[in-house]
Amino acid sequence: MVQRTDAVGSVAFLKDGRQVHIRPLQEDDREALAAFGKSLSKNDLLYLEDDFTNPEMIARLVNAARAENWRQLVALSDEGQIVAYAAAIRMPGWSHHVADIRLIVTPSWRRSGLGMHLAQAIVESARELGAAKVSVDMLAAQTAGQAIFSRLGFAVEGQLVRHAIDRDGHLQDIVIMSAFVRV
Repeated sequence: MVQRTDAVGSVAFLKDGRQVHIRPLQEDDREALAAFGKSLSKNDLLYLEDDFTNPEMIARLVNAARAENWRQLVALSDEGQIVAYAAAIRMPGWSHHVADIRLIVTPSWRRSGLGMHLAQAIVESARELGAAKVSVDMLAAQTAGQAIFSRLGFAVEGQLVRHAIDRDGHLQDIVIMSAFVRV
């Protein structure tokens, strides 16, 4: 079971001495979220489920800040730039007790501990949504992300072979990890 944390609305002090403010995505974050998407490398964009360079996707994400089954968090640098994004989406129907998690960190902020801080915060947000279980899907090549979620108590539930097509048209395996956040 994943441990509780009070990371939302807080300052996270990172391993490299920098700090970020973690808070919910707000409607006035549209330009900052678009700039975040443009800061991602082509390689990052290949592996994302959502296209953070598409203005329609940015509008959809910002508008979803009001959705009752969706929580989105951002990490802001001291300069006010979004340097990481995470979302928890509670599933419908017979999986309404499960929340799906997404997380991406700007390359220049990786390996600083930010991914772990934001992962803890979004898991807590999923718990607040009423989720009893959280899951995260990522490409098998994303081993750093798998390590973060493993440290949080997530376990691999399965792997889907050649289940995703990246933006270059290559087939990729997906790893599914999950954890129970309450009984």
